[in-house]
Amino acid sequence: MQLDVRGPRFAAAITTVVLIVIALTRSGWLAAAQAVVFAIGALSAKHAPYGALFRTLVAPRLRPAAEFEPAEPVRFAQGVGFVFAAVAAIGFLAGSTAVGLVATACALIAAFLNAAFGLCLGCEAYLLLRRTFTRATPTP
Repeated sequence: MQLDVRGPRFAAAITTVVLIVIALTRSGWLAAAQAVVFAIGALSAKHAPYGALFRTLVAPRLRPAAEFEPAEPVRFAQGVGFVFAAVAAIGFLAGSTAVGLVATACALIAAFLNAAFGLCLGCEAYLLLRRTFTRATPTP
């Protein structure tokens, strides 16, 4: 599956705002909700909530997509986001504000870099891991 590159950047912009709210309010429940959003995106790029918003509300108002990217690195990045959001939720809900803030900050930095500059750290990690394990696997 190929994705319009503008979709993940739109999703990252929304995520950036949500993560800022989480950091300011220290809301474990909002972090848990964001973790669910990330989990859905990790399981299916087609059903990712922010991606669906982009496809239904934003994309029809834009010129047709000129650039596409594979969904797998984006799904991996969503999985990484899930881990950070889940740790943030657990931290805040368990009363460990420091853990919640650090996990939120890590996710926020990644989301902001994607939204502002198109640099998807999770996608880059996916490609690095793929290259590493592809080279490490002996060919018969």
